[in-house]
Amino acid sequence: MRSRQVQVARGDRGDWMSHLPEKLWEVPLWNLAIPGSHDTMTDRLDECSRVVRSESLVLRALDRCFPCVTRPCVKRWATTQTWDILDQLDAGIRFLDLRIAHKTHDAGNTFYFAHGIYSQQTVKDTVTCVAQWLWEHPKEVVVIACSAFDGMDQEQHLELIHLLRRVFERRLCPKTETPSLSLCWRYGYQVILSYDDGAAEPYCELWPSIDYWWADTPDPKDLISYLEGRKQSGRPTEAFFVAGMNLTEDFRYILQHPCQTMRTMTQRAYAFLLDWIRKQHPGPTRTGLNIICADFVGDSEFIHIVIALNQGNLRGATLD
Repeated sequence: MRSRQVQVARGDRGDWMSHLPEKLWEVPLWNLAIPGSHDTMTDRLDECSRVVRSESLVLRALDRCFPCVTRPCVKRWATTQTWDILDQLDAGIRFLDLRIAHKTHDAGNTFYFAHGIYSQQTVKDTVTCVAQWLWEHPKEVVVIACSAFDGMDQEQHLELIHLLRRVFERRLCPKTETPSLSLCWRYGYQVILSYDDGAAEPYCELWPSIDYWWADTPDPKDLISYLEGRKQSGRPTEAFFVAGMNLTEDFRYILQHPCQTMRTMTQRAYAFLLDWIRKQHPGPTRTGLNIICADFVGDSEFIHIVIALNQGNLRGATLD
C-alpha cells in the first residue's frame, strides 16, 4: 500500500492530459511540455547483483574482488528515482526512460532494468503494470523509450519486441502518425514506444530513438549552459526530444564528495534547475522544449512546473 506521504506529494495529476484546455487537444504531442523521469526504474536496484557488462573493466574487476564495497557504492550513485513506476504515473510523469538488460549467464529470456547494477523488477511485470494503469486512465498517453539493452543479442531483441507488442497491443501508436491527444483518443492509442535498436525498424508500432540532450556534468550551471546551447541550435521538427535535467557524477566528483549520493547532489541543485524550467516554453518555435526529464521526480515541484508550461501554448497562434 502506498504511503500517505507519497499520495500527498504526487497531487491529483493522474489524468492531467485529459484536463488540458480543448485548444491543446489537436497539438502534436512533441509540441507539448511533458514531464519525464530519467532512468525510471532505479528505485529498486539489487545490491546483490553484479555490475553490468557495459561498465568499465576497472569497475567490474573491483566488483569481482570487493563486491561488498563496490555494489553499495554503485547503488548510491546509480539510484535516480525513489518512487515506483505507478506513483510516477499517478503524479503525472508521461515519459518513461527504460534502460533494459539481460543478466550475464542467465539462460532464459528474462529482462531486467539496469543502471550500474541490475534492478529487482522484471520488464514483463513492469510493462504489464503500465498497461493496467493505462486501462484505468484511458485518456492518458505515455511515451516510453527503451534503450541500453546491455547483454542482449538479436534473438533477445526479437523476444523483447514480441513481449512489448503483446502487452500493449492496440494501444501502440504507429510511427506513421502525427500524434495529438484527439487522434490518440479517437483510435485508442496510449503508448508511443521508442526502441533504440535496428531490430525495431520493420515494426510500424515502434518509433526510432528519441533525441536526448544530455550535458554529462555534475555542475548545474554547466548543465544549463549546455541546454541553452542546444536550444540555440534549434529543436528537432516533428519529432519527440528530451531536455535532460539530470546531473552526472564522475570518478573525481565521487572522490571529492565521499559522503554524498546522487540524491543529495540532485537536491542541492534542484532550486536552480527548477528556476530555469519555469522560464521555458513548449511549442514548435526554435527554442521550444518538449519532454523534460529529471531525477528524483518526487522530491520537488518538478512535475507540476513542467505541466504548467502548457498554459503558454494557449498564447501561441500556430501550434502544429
